[in-house]
Amino acid sequence: MKEPTLEQFLEEFTFEMFGRSAGIAHATKSCVSCGGPASEFRDAISEKEYKISKMCQKCQDSVFNAEE
Repeated sequence: MKEPTLEQFLEEFTFEMFGRSAGIAHATKSCVSCGGPASEFRDAISEKEYKISKMCQKCQDSVFNAEE
C-alpha cells in the first residue's frame, strides 16, 4: 500500500492521462492504458511493472519499446 497522498496523485494522473482509474484497473486486473485484461505477463519484472503502472504486457512493450 502506498502513502495516501501518492495514491491520490497516481489516481488523478492516470485518469488525466488515460481516462481510467488506476484503482479500478488494479481491482479488475485490467490495463489503465488500453482497458484490456492484464493477467498474463512475460516475466516477473513485467508483472512487477504492472503493480507500478497498471499497464498490460502489450502496453508495457509499446511504452518501453520491447522486442518480442
